[in-house]
This record gives sequence, C-alpha cells and structure tokens, in this order.
Amino acid sequence: MTETAWWIEHYRLVASAAAALFVAGLYCIVFSRNLLRVLIGTELLAKAVTLLLVLAGAVTGRVAQAEAMAITLIVLEVVAVAVAAGVVVGVYRRHGATRVRLLMTLKG
Repeated sequence: MTETAWWIEHYRLVASAAAALFVAGLYCIVFSRNLLRVLIGTELLAKAVTLLLVLAGAVTGRVAQAEAMAITLIVLEVVAVAVAAGVVVGVYRRHGATRVRLLMTLKG
C-alpha cells in the first residue's frame, strides 16, 4: 500500500482528528478567560488547519504543494505565538494575572 493510498483509506479518521482539534481550540478561545488558554486554543486551531492541509495534499496527490503551505503556516504560527507570548508576559508583569479583561489596560 502506498502512502497516498493510506491517506485516502483513512481520510475520515484524520479529518475527525482535525475536527476534534478544531473544536477543542475553539472551546479554549470562546470559553476561557485566561490568556494562556486562549493562546493554546489558537495553537490547536492552527494544528487542525495544518493537519487538513496535509490531508488534502495527500489525497489530491499534491504533496509538495501541501508541504510548502504547511511549512509556511508553521512559520507564521511561530511568529504569532512569539508576539502573543510577549503580550501575555507584559500583562502578567503589569497586573500579576493573565485575565483577558486586563488587555484593555495595556499601554505602549
């Protein structure tokens, strides 16, 4: 069995795993008041999209294009996490907590 055939045969399982990651990430973002949990939820959403990109590339046979898009997404994700982590550290240093509502009081 080739690698592409494996992906085609198991696409429902992989898509279900991506959907579970997406729902968990969305739950973290919507129902959490902690900035670190929101950041983790954003990461889960990005991982679900990356998994779906790889699945789509494998099923359609455009693996190289899917890999390029996945690597680009990972690089953008690292930059976004670095900036967001800096904001979380700034909120924590200023207020001693990481609640979402404290973002309104940040300056500069």
